[in-house]
Amino acid sequence: MRRKAKAETIEQYIANAAEQAQPLLQDLLECLRRAAPGATEAIKWSMPSLSYQRILFQFAAYKNHLGFYPTPAAIEAFRSQLEDFETGKASIRFPFDAPLPLPLIRGIAEYRVREVRENDAKWM
Repeated sequence: MRRKAKAETIEQYIANAAEQAQPLLQDLLECLRRAAPGATEAIKWSMPSLSYQRILFQFAAYKNHLGFYPTPAAIEAFRSQLEDFETGKASIRFPFDAPLPLPLIRGIAEYRVREVRENDAKWM
């Protein structure tokens, strides 16, 4: 069995992901693009990343979920709306067997964009 080449772009990352993850990854990317127009897109630490002066957020596909990494401050700001999801200090897990909460994701992403633009907030 041949291993897929390491992704160099977000589009390659999505194409290399499991078939069930691909439409969710594409929806997540489009949502993040709308929240952060003009952000630089790149693969950083093997994950899709969107940045302005610094990383805004990252995301990744795993076996049973998508991971979204918007920083600890963003998680705390939306804690009450994240009760239905597994969270870590700086991460949110969205299971493959449920629709993505795109309005919530966009709100978190817009919060992070404001945080960076207005306060030059750091990444993690």
